[in-house]
Amino acid sequence: MPNQLLKGKKGIIFGALDEKSIAWKIAERCVEEGAQIVLTNAPVALRMGELQKLGERLNAPVIGCDATSVEDIESLIDQSVEHLGGPMDFVLHSIGMSLNVRKKKPYTGSKYEWMQKTFDISAISFHKIMQSLYKKEAMNEWGSILGLTYIAAQRIFPDYGEMAESKSLLESFARSFGYHYGTAKKVRVNTISQSPTMTTAGSGVKGFDQFFGYADKMSPLGNASSEACADYAVFMFSDLSRMITMQNLYHDGGFSAMGMNPALLDM
Repeated sequence: MPNQLLKGKKGIIFGALDEKSIAWKIAERCVEEGAQIVLTNAPVALRMGELQKLGERLNAPVIGCDATSVEDIESLIDQSVEHLGGPMDFVLHSIGMSLNVRKKKPYTGSKYEWMQKTFDISAISFHKIMQSLYKKEAMNEWGSILGLTYIAAQRIFPDYGEMAESKSLLESFARSFGYHYGTAKKVRVNTISQSPTMTTAGSGVKGFDQFFGYADKMSPLGNASSEACADYAVFMFSDLSRMITMQNLYHDGGFSAMGMNPALLDM
């Protein structure tokens, strides 16, 4: 049952693609908890049409934005401030795409132009969004910014490719910008390191189904669902988490603390 934890709060949700998306679930929960939101994704994603349906259901405008373009980001922020009637209280970055992984390039044969593009889409976009918000004074004091990440930033998952470095960079940006934003504006910045989740993007990683089962058995609580991640994001956007910043927060059923689980021997 909703508790109106976000009543009166305003935010931007980057990256919802379809109903399998974690960002989609987060958008739904934010509105359930009383927030007003703006939905955004790249123009190519908007052409799929699914996000428009979500926007209509949540009474949220859908604004196209190439998150690698500062011009697009600044336009999005201006339109969001105008529509919502003031600065943001929360922002979600749920953006990630690896060209080398998508095109099945081996890690040891990566194409560097694609790698640079991957970093720009998946990590540098986070810095661009925060810097644009900062310059435009588009976040309220004690606001909350979240990025979604994965434990491959700390450990080796061979088929995750250059996305591992992207997530490492994303987490570093959260710490670095979190210091500056917190000191100047009392805005907090964190990342949530989520369990492997059955999303459209995740299913594109080689061997994902097998790894999903492995992680589920390794984790004492099992894999965290996208719905559970949405609950956690609501908490992080709420005033209940106002003293948490510059943290990488594991939301993975205990996977990150495990060495071996005997349940794996029965796989």
